[in-house]
Amino acid sequence: MRVLQRQQGWGKLLYKLLYSAHDFFSPVNVFRYITFRTALAVISAMLLSLFIGPRIITWLKKISITQQIRDDGPQTHIKKSGTPTMGGIIIIACIVLSVLMWGDLENMYVWIMVLSLIGYGVIGLLDDYLKVIRKNPKGLRAWYKFGAQILLALAIGLFLYMNPKDPYNDVLSIPFFKRWLFDLGWFYIPFSILVIVGSSNAVNLTDGIDGLAIGLVGIALLANMILVYISGNAKFAQYLQVLHLPGTGELTVVCGAMLGASLGFLWFNSYPADVFMGDVGSLGLGGSLGTLAIITKHEIVLALVGGIFVIETLSVVFQVASFKLTGKRIFKMAPIHHHFELKGWHESKVIVRFWIVGIMLALLSIATLKLR
Repeated sequence: MRVLQRQQGWGKLLYKLLYSAHDFFSPVNVFRYITFRTALAVISAMLLSLFIGPRIITWLKKISITQQIRDDGPQTHIKKSGTPTMGGIIIIACIVLSVLMWGDLENMYVWIMVLSLIGYGVIGLLDDYLKVIRKNPKGLRAWYKFGAQILLALAIGLFLYMNPKDPYNDVLSIPFFKRWLFDLGWFYIPFSILVIVGSSNAVNLTDGIDGLAIGLVGIALLANMILVYISGNAKFAQYLQVLHLPGTGELTVVCGAMLGASLGFLWFNSYPADVFMGDVGSLGLGGSLGTLAIITKHEIVLALVGGIFVIETLSVVFQVASFKLTGKRIFKMAPIHHHFELKGWHESKVIVRFWIVGIMLALLSIATLKLR
């Protein structure tokens, strides 16, 4: 409890203390605005990433934490063998530091997001550790991995379901319709587990070629920044007739920190990649995106803005089901980005085209604000 109090005091010191000086120095009044602190969070996380990135990449090389490429994958990926991995620690560190600097640490939703990010990141870190350092190609056993993911999602879902400050704690909102609210009751808990765990693993499956997953995460975060800010603002929410969720507007700052860290990491992860994020990054980012959707009641919108993640996941499900039922494969290889590589698309072309689709889906998700 004392640790939490110290952290809250630090948060006050960095932004609230600055704001408290507005009586003497009026320009610091800007720290009261979420939009200003979000901009600072984006810039801080990106600069931190660009600063510590080369140092961590060098350290990962030095201790031989490098990617081992599977023989059954695209042959063009063999040259990636030896590239440092577990770079997701750069992303998580920069997000947390930026949130501590500019977020309101008295807001419980901020801490839930940080818990989700670190919690799923730790699960991915254990998986990476077994694969890369202990040379166990299977990594963390499936039951342990999914069990830990489910338990963490259960804890988050239960907390939010029992939150007395949330008038919509068990409600599912349907985009494009103003008053389509479904009361799921206690079923909202398993539903939240499905969203969070599904999102975490969907980003993980998409992280198969340089810059693809982190670029799509950045696109999704940019759209979510707009959606979260509006739902957390009483005037905008009323004007656009969307659910107003008091306290969630502060998550715009968290989204900004995640966006900045993603852009900074993309600098090193773009084709040809200098580092891979590993499961520590993909599970952490995916889990936090799912948690964000649960908190802000954008679960269905998440499936829209993250449509590429959904398609990647379904391609694996259909591939496995088809092979087990018929002995035939639907795609040349799953996830589907590998299918297009084997069809002759250059890796960079697959990345950019998937990003384009991701941008269009993000714009469509923002359009749900008005088309209600």
